[in-house]
Amino acid sequence: MKNPLLYRLSQFIAFLMGARVFVTLLLTFALYVSTFFLFNQEESLIKFVFDFKAHGIIFCSILSILAGGIINQFYDREKDQVTKPFRTRIQNFLKQKYFLYAYLILNLVSLSIAAMISMRVFFFFLVYQFLMWLYSHKLSKIMIVNNLTFVGLSLYPFFGMLVYYRTFSFYILLMSLFIFLMLLIIDVLKDTLTKNADKIFGYQTIANTFSSRITDTVIVLLLLAAQVSTGMIIIKVGLKSIMSYYFGFSIFVQIISVFFVLNKTKNSKFINLNMLRIWIFVGIISMLANGINQHYFS
Repeated sequence: MKNPLLYRLSQFIAFLMGARVFVTLLLTFALYVSTFFLFNQEESLIKFVFDFKAHGIIFCSILSILAGGIINQFYDREKDQVTKPFRTRIQNFLKQKYFLYAYLILNLVSLSIAAMISMRVFFFFLVYQFLMWLYSHKLSKIMIVNNLTFVGLSLYPFFGMLVYYRTFSFYILLMSLFIFLMLLIIDVLKDTLTKNADKIFGYQTIANTFSSRITDTVIVLLLLAAQVSTGMIIIKVGLKSIMSYYFGFSIFVQIISVFFVLNKTKNSKFINLNMLRIWIFVGIISMLANGINQHYFS
């Protein structure tokens, strides 16, 4: 006989993994850090804390991202059984219909809050949710479009906060280009690890359409483009802050990444992928440290 408490706990963990809650928590942290220390150039911490409209937009983003994770795993379920068997087994503790109920509820709550903020915010999130469904249903199987759409949707909430605060500058443009290229490289690298399963289930990617040599060339070219954008940021701001040192070290990380791409050892792709993911997280921490230093110690 099943232990009811253990079974409910398993269902709860299944929901957390199905909704990709841990990824959402990281994005939430990144949203708050970038909003206060990058986009928000005028408000003090006290004013920001009581800026309920900004918190409402971020909360709508969180709910929409959770819903997007659910609908993505719903459409990717067959592929995930091959590429992520452990996570799939845990998710099987909860029936798919409950994931769909949660998907609808999260989207409806998000849109309701957005409508209370303004109709522009409502339509912003309506478009976001539609694009996430379209990506999961169709676009994720179209070569190149899948990578560009995935990265675009990852950055969509940040664009919303940028528009909200109307903070446009050449520095932010260069930072956006850097992050876009790094996330694109990560997504293409991820496809190289799942190319066989992608091909079986009809996902067209650069990795399973072209040869390994062409795929590696594409990744190296993207890394070179990322190095150019990184160099432009350093030229723009100089080496005088925590973030500028982060970008300085980014060039070395990108060079190491090129080495891993050209290195054909067994785990080089996996190590490369996780190194770049960790480096993105280091960037968020660097932005936080840089913001605290500028706001409170300068």
